[in-house]
Amino acid sequence: MKAILLIDHGSMRAEANNMLECMANLVQSMVGESVVVRAAHMELAAPSIPEGLARCAAAGATEVVVFPYMLSPGKHSTRDIPRMVAEAASAHPDLTCTVTSAFGVHDKLAEVIVERAGLASARSTSGAVDGGGCCMRPAGTPERYCGDGCRELSTAGARLASTARG
Repeated sequence: MKAILLIDHGSMRAEANNMLECMANLVQSMVGESVVVRAAHMELAAPSIPEGLARCAAAGATEVVVFPYMLSPGKHSTRDIPRMVAEAASAHPDLTCTVTSAFGVHDKLAEVIVERAGLASARSTSGAVDGGGCCMRPAGTPERYCGDGCRELSTAGARLASTARG
């Protein structure tokens, strides 16, 4: 059985920690009961990463997709969480764990920003921003820092350019 384990930094504020549980519940409602969804915190709050993995295993998971619930590919999501997950997973030899990248740049996050700003999106129906379909990262920034959004936009732009030429 597959599981998703959401991991954030953790906070001294209970309200912040409760938000991750709310997100886990939302994800659970989206994927259904055939997938286990749990939440854990790096530090400052329970459940910890080892407790989160143990809860996934206790629920019958054999494969855990760990999602660092963080915006950017900083130190916690690229080094600390993968290391902590590997250490905790050693107590569960029958559990396969994979750590995903942080949110990065993604059009769905941009939609939330636009919506909360009370604006309408200028995105065309083709899925490309302003018809360009290019990555939005600043010049010189490696693609790995942007996330799936840049790859999707770059691919859409290449398809649009190919269609326009062909």
